[in-house]
Amino acid sequence: MPHVIVKLYSGRSDQQKARLAEEITKAVMAALKQGEESISVGIEDVVPQDWTEKVYKPDILGKPETIYKKPGYNPL
Repeated sequence: MPHVIVKLYSGRSDQQKARLAEEITKAVMAALKQGEESISVGIEDVVPQDWTEKVYKPDILGKPETIYKKPGYNPL
């Protein structure tokens, strides 16, 4: 039962988020050979000024063992 959480800068439309969720669902289905009914996708908006404290430090720096694609930036 994969549940994917996407955190991104706020400002995307609901249509963009729905499209992203659809594409993520397709990718998970293909990569893990799972049916669509077992996949859920959550999208969390983060204002840019909060990115470092709410995402980068706790989720990227704080959990390096979970990062399979590292970002190409360093906001610190």
